[in-house]
Amino acid sequence: MRSVLAIGAHPDDIELGCGGALAAHRAAGDPVTMLVITGGQNGPGSTAGRRAEAEAAARNLDCLLQWGRLVDCAVTADAPTIALIEKAIRDVDADVIYVHAPDDSHQDHRAVTAATLSAARHGRRILHYRSPSTTRFEPTVFVDISAHLDRKIDALSCHRSQVENSAMVDPEVVAASARHFGAQARVRYAEAFMPARFVWDLAPVMEMPMLTEMAAFPAQVPA
Repeated sequence: MRSVLAIGAHPDDIELGCGGALAAHRAAGDPVTMLVITGGQNGPGSTAGRRAEAEAAARNLDCLLQWGRLVDCAVTADAPTIALIEKAIRDVDADVIYVHAPDDSHQDHRAVTAATLSAARHGRRILHYRSPSTTRFEPTVFVDISAHLDRKIDALSCHRSQVENSAMVDPEVVAASARHFGAQARVRYAEAFMPARFVWDLAPVMEMPMLTEMAAFPAQVPA
């Protein structure tokens, strides 16, 4: 099992960027925690409403949810923010961390990414996901979400205030993006990631029990 921590600046960021991968992790039995840094105070909808939407989405994905309680559009990559993320990494003993791509037009996304890279400086697997506001994205790692796209869209639909009032959150665009990255990955639907660091642990391959097989099926000697 891998302990997974997904980090997003605002409610709905995680579902947009890596909701399908999180569903795949849960299907594989991996524990997943979602850390939402702010309450989305400057987006459509009330803070209480956005919190309820995020909680519903986390339940839909069968993930734990943590709140950072920082203020939307005022996040900085300072010591308190880094400490907040460090604590989440320690609490879940994270093996895999998902976070925003570094090149992004939203200042909160950039700040959360910078703080995460500092907090996870000893981490072995850190993957950047794409947001609608990402400006440069060159993925080299893909997760097959063909069996999980519907669940990603269902989780995203929990953020009703954003789906109804923000052109940046559109389930049709999400599906089209998954098909686009799926074509790159040679699967039906995929999510794409840029690795900040990715260590691939290869377990030893078990040798074939050749001697046992030979004993069970002795060679035939011609008459």
